[in-house]
Amino acid sequence: MSSTTGFRARFDCLWCGTDWQTRGPDALEGWAKLCPACLGKAGTNPFLRGRLRDALAARSAATRAPATAPPAVATETAAATESVSPGVQATRPASASLRLVRDPAFPDAWFLRRDSFEHGAVHDAAWQAELDMVTRWLDGLPFGGRIDEPAAGVGFFSPLLAERGELHASDVDSEALDRARDRLLAHRLRAHLHVRDPWAGDPSDGAAGGVADAVVAAFLVGRVRGAGLDGAATSLRARLRSGGLLAMVDLRPDQAGGPPPGTTWTYHAEEVLEAALVRAGFEALELRETGRFFLTLRAVAR
Repeated sequence: MSSTTGFRARFDCLWCGTDWQTRGPDALEGWAKLCPACLGKAGTNPFLRGRLRDALAARSAATRAPATAPPAVATETAAATESVSPGVQATRPASASLRLVRDPAFPDAWFLRRDSFEHGAVHDAAWQAELDMVTRWLDGLPFGGRIDEPAAGVGFFSPLLAERGELHASDVDSEALDRARDRLLAHRLRAHLHVRDPWAGDPSDGAAGGVADAVVAAFLVGRVRGAGLDGAATSLRARLRSGGLLAMVDLRPDQAGGPPPGTTWTYHAEEVLEAALVRAGFEALELRETGRFFLTLRAVAR
């Protein structure tokens, strides 16, 4: 087997040369031939990002169940979805929720501009450059303590957050959270993953008690229709302690960007978004545009 294709349980990292033994046949580092430390740098390095992208595609192709799989296999797959990996806790959806999020999580290919999400070399290069800007912006924020990540999806930003504090991530899409779990475990990080509506507070983990030191809401408020924006802002404020940090990432309207086709999306005017957050109890707002595709917003809970 080549050192650059397929899975290897033991390898020399293609970037730093470290001799690495993987944890098992599903470990992402074994597909990328990169140690977890180098995988963690994929957001800022084109070579590492390409290795990560190819590793995700190769592992997905190798583990994809055939369409004619017998019922026993399907049942086993469903049971695996409910399992909890070491270091990761999960809860079932709350019975009562705001139900403002209905679309499935954005797939890895959307972030990486692969397959049907490609828009041409020029547009895709601009997208990746701006996504790197967003990642660096998040990495530069003063996170710590308990960090809540509603609508975490496939966990594109979750490893970065889990390195900074106690991460509690939630999403209605359990398959997406499985991908988030893979990312976290590949980086040997711990987190709490909750399969539920991200707007639903759960007293058992304190999400409704205003105890979070930070809330990271990436690609979330655009899923809320205009009339629900005030309720969404209030829900985000309710998670945070006084003085807690809110970090938001969202989309700007651009024909070569946007959410996946078929996704219901609202591009809230910046002044409307800021006004809703102020009414909900936020101050010290800092809203910036990365260029064509994204906007970032930082605010502090009063």
